[in-house]
Amino acid sequence: QVQLVESGGGLVQPGESLRLSCAASGFTFSLDGMSWYRQAPGKERELVAAISPVGSSIYYAVSVKGRFTISRDNAKNTVYLQMNNLKPEDTAVYYCKVPRFDSWGQGTQVTVSS
Repeated sequence: QVQLVESGGGLVQPGESLRLSCAASGFTFSLDGMSWYRQAPGKERELVAAISPVGSSIYYAVSVKGRFTISRDNAKNTVYLQMNNLKPEDTAVYYCKVPRFDSWGQGTQVTVSS
């Protein structure tokens, strides 16, 4: 059974940073790509970043490129999202996902406000 547990969210001011983590289990982590999504209030869930199984291929949404960095530690079955220079429009619940499974974690809330 695929389990995804996100953590690291919080309330920060514009310009500050956060590092999200997603601990994964129930599948062979090192063989799967991983993705981060977010969903803001009243909006559809959107893909933020994705990383291939060994990290050789990475995708970022235009809105976060240059500010967010996705990485992974296959020894720890964990994927990360380093978020710098946060903006109010980054406020959302952030989720990680394995593209080939339908499972979602509980998400972690990120709020950027002064």
